Amino acid sequence: MKKQLFWLVISFFLSLNSVANFNKAEVSTDSINDGPYIFNFNGTFKVKWIKNNILKEDNIVPENFPEMKNKFNLTFNYKDLTDSFLLRSNYSQSYSNVDSIGIISDIHGEYKTYINLLKAMGIIDKNLMWKFGKGQLVVLGDIFDRGDMVTEVFWHLFGLEKQAAKAGGMVHVLLGNHELLVLSKDQRYINEKYAKVETISGTRYFDLYSANSVLGKWLRSKPVVITIDSILFVHGGLSIDLVHKNLNISQINKIFSDSIVGNEMKPNEKNEDEIFLSEDYGPVWYRGYFTDTKFSESRLDSILNFYNTRHIVVGHTTFKDIRSEFNNKIVGVDAGISINQAGEMLIYKNGIFYKGLNTGKRIKLSSR
Repeated sequence: MKKQLFWLVISFFLSLNSVANFNKAEVSTDSINDGPYIFNFNGTFKVKWIKNNILKEDNIVPENFPEMKNKFNLTFNYKDLTDSFLLRSNYSQSYSNVDSIGIISDIHGEYKTYINLLKAMGIIDKNLMWKFGKGQLVVLGDIFDRGDMVTEVFWHLFGLEKQAAKAGGMVHVLLGNHELLVLSKDQRYINEKYAKVETISGTRYFDLYSANSVLGKWLRSKPVVITIDSILFVHGGLSIDLVHKNLNISQINKIFSDSIVGNEMKPNEKNEDEIFLSEDYGPVWYRGYFTDTKFSESRLDSILNFYNTRHIVVGHTTFKDIRSEFNNKIVGVDAGISINQAGEMLIYKNGIFYKGLNTGKRIKLSSR
């Protein structure tokens, strides 16, 4: 109830049309195209996709993968499919000596805006391939829901992750509350298109991201919190209540990976930490940095000191542009992609934060 009330309030202040835009479905009623969805059944890869409302299915083997790769504009190799099922969660997620970072959040299936921003900021080239060298891209969750090109965003990031690694860079995809919702079979926010995909495919939307699907397995290996040098990244935020629980980053990621992500356990089946992390003051739902009138810099400093960091970068709380508080100690990067804004990226270069616009312009970030 708290989460729903908040969205009603924030939507009013942002735009009278925001609520309608959240669930817009820019898709023809008579032509659905989607996919691919690739699954591993005991070592056999099967693919299904929809073309002009017709469900297509096939097996994928090394010999026909080049054809599949061209058909769907995939930018990775057959081995990457098999390797995705060898992935194990990395709980510690601490990285250092990185001088260039690009950060984007709350894409919500708005593929074109996402691509435009990555191009403008020099993360990808005109062919949508990695050009950020040894830089690192951080995606702060909420790729699922609202928009109608979720599949395209996921596959682009899946391929970009491999390209970045070959160049000495990294792509970090963090889990947001909407990843947790869909992977836990809560699909109340999916776009109208994906309800039609369910009907045509005969498969529930969340089952298209099951643990035996390539994208589902890949997502289940992703963390909730990471640090890069002096910056902590998380979708919602780390509350002082979380500090009081004395949970470090490795513990938070482990609990999510082992007990929360993709888990439909009822509250009485969870322990106290699992319940806390799944709710309003946990890291994927917390909005207190921007909504709690009692939140203070001294409280923030306690959080920063506990996690041995100097900045926290979050998404989840929507503004029309990137928002900085307390001299860049807190930066909110959900710049309204899901409500039809042009969007912005946060760029960190040689110790300085910049707003990155879709025009390619960078503006040094300052607190309000």
